[in-house]
Amino acid sequence: MEKGEKKWYTSPSNLVTVVACIILIPLLLVNLWIIVQSKTNKDEVPSVFGIKPFIVLSGSMESEIHKGDLILTKLVDPIDVAINDVIAFRDAENTVTTHRVIDIVEKEGESYFITKGDNNTTQDRNLVGFNDIEGLYIGRIPGIGSIMSSLSQPTTILIMVFGITTVFVIGFTISNKKQRELERQEFLEFKKMKEEMANATSSKTKKTKSIKAVEDDEELLEEDEEEEPQPKKKSTSTPKKKSTKTTSSKKTKSTK
Repeated sequence: MEKGEKKWYTSPSNLVTVVACIILIPLLLVNLWIIVQSKTNKDEVPSVFGIKPFIVLSGSMESEIHKGDLILTKLVDPIDVAINDVIAFRDAENTVTTHRVIDIVEKEGESYFITKGDNNTTQDRNLVGFNDIEGLYIGRIPGIGSIMSSLSQPTTILIMVFGITTVFVIGFTISNKKQRELERQEFLEFKKMKEEMANATSSKTKKTKSIKAVEDDEELLEEDEEEEPQPKKKSTSTPKKKSTKTTSSKKTKSTK
């Protein structure tokens, strides 16, 4: 990745798409798995990796557990359940209820749990046998139960699949459009910078050539001055005197 280039997850559209997929796709897959299990085995509560999720339909356990929450329970040996634990169990109407254990009693050689909702004024009317326990409460996801309840409807599932696909396509399209626009701007800036550098180089080259031409002209002028012939100087030497022999014009007459 080039320096200064934005990372994909910094784009708002990409971030929204990823968050939507991270939240909705697992919920959809889990819900589909629960639906399949409930159809194939109607006598058992569906579980995912040993965890049984339940949607809270009442406010009997407020303020710890609220209506619309999704609670998670795990399979546990009834012997390990203690007073003050919150358990999910089947009541007399075969409906799963999540209440707190307030006491353990013996009846006809068998152990039973006495339960009560935290927000209820009285304890539950029926005792809870070991075989009625569905799981031990381990946590909750606020508000997700309502979403899961809606996702259990076939029409809602189709709408969710279409919605996720639409969000992904729109996010991908917006991201690509912004990326292309960014690449276009970077290309134009690079092209402009390249043209400016070319112009600067051309101007510098012309200036260098002009200076070199002036220097060449000066060199030629100096060479012409050196080659120009110099005028001859007149000789100033003194002419030599001719030596003359003096002879007497008169001859000495010899005395005879």
